[in-house]
Amino acid sequence: MTPETVSPATVERASSAPAGNAAGFWALALLPLILLGVLLVLIVRSGPADAVRGGAYPPVERLTFQRVALDDRGIHVSLLNDGPDPVTIAQVIVDDAFWTFQAAGPTALGHLGRTTLTIPYPWVHGETHVVRVLTSSGVTFDHTIAVAVPTPTPSPEAIWTFALIGLYVGVIPVAIGLLWYPLTRRLGRRGLEFVLSLTVGLLLFLLVDAAAESLESAAAVPGSYQGVVLAVFAAAGAFLGLEALGQWLRTRRAAAATGRGAGWVLALLVAIGIGLHNFGEGLAIGAAFALGEAALGSLLIVGFTLHNTTEGLAIVAPLARDYRNGGRPSLWTLAQLGLIGGVPTILGAWLGGFVYSPTWAVVFLALGVGAIAQVSVQILGQVADGRPMARYLGSGPVFAGLAAGVLVMYVTGMLIG
Repeated sequence: MTPETVSPATVERASSAPAGNAAGFWALALLPLILLGVLLVLIVRSGPADAVRGGAYPPVERLTFQRVALDDRGIHVSLLNDGPDPVTIAQVIVDDAFWTFQAAGPTALGHLGRTTLTIPYPWVHGETHVVRVLTSSGVTFDHTIAVAVPTPTPSPEAIWTFALIGLYVGVIPVAIGLLWYPLTRRLGRRGLEFVLSLTVGLLLFLLVDAAAESLESAAAVPGSYQGVVLAVFAAAGAFLGLEALGQWLRTRRAAAATGRGAGWVLALLVAIGIGLHNFGEGLAIGAAFALGEAALGSLLIVGFTLHNTTEGLAIVAPLARDYRNGGRPSLWTLAQLGLIGGVPTILGAWLGGFVYSPTWAVVFLALGVGAIAQVSVQILGQVADGRPMARYLGSGPVFAGLAAGVLVMYVTGMLIG
């Protein structure tokens, strides 16, 4: 049997058929959605839940404190209705005394409704205060201000102070770590395998640390925002996004014949991953000062400074393979990589100090998790160089490097608490 010959005219008619029946195509696509919308309207209007529960049931009320700020006008409380039923704010109690308040938004909040209450309470610097919000149904929600201090505002002085903190914690330590580059160029093959494995150990510690912080922050996110799900998909998005960026950089490098090897691409990806992680560190520092926990903020500055010095080594280690046999990266290339890894700390300190949000904290911490996971996989694949991964990880220099990297980060991390 011979295959049937298809004429060009037949192909043209087949390809143009959907275009000629566009209305029918969209009708078939939208019909299930329309029927679903009708069903949802019937469910809401008929109130099957009301019928099952008999209509006489207490509302499910969940108010979450999004932000509490202090200034010379009093206490400012930002609230969000995280429950399915409407909530009406009736009274505010501070330290067991009823106080008047002004609402910047409505006091009757629907699902995910927001408002900010200004309470003209004469708070005392350094003291502990408890704010209690009472709803019209008699349900109370409490928030404790552990140490009452003025909340930082975006003044020129505060902006400069947080920028200096980010510089001390992120930019300078990473730059110091870059100074290990000349040493990495003088290492032999086994020495270079040790350093690259040390880099993976550093990154794996950051990966676990950032994942734990992300899940911890997810617990403070309103339930409607599904913090754990948000963290997982943000991490997955960062992993896939950085993978796509790496493929694009390699293709562009090959097409442009810039002379930069695969190590430069990998160093750039490592710097991006570390930068996202350092953004989360900046968030933690800024939030500590915004919440009045100055002692914790100072401890974080010292701990992160020592912690981040090793990140410079993680950035330059992949470059050693490109330049081991001659040549060297320019100072501007090293400076760019250092800035990519360090400057996000400043941005995170600004965001954490002025407009901290648990939801955004989860997102950025999770982005750091995905990015670090991706570059760890990239480094392992590069240094294994086609060898079975189990055999590669079992070799002496590699195992010693992984253990040393984790140990260094663990010991320096103890200073953070």
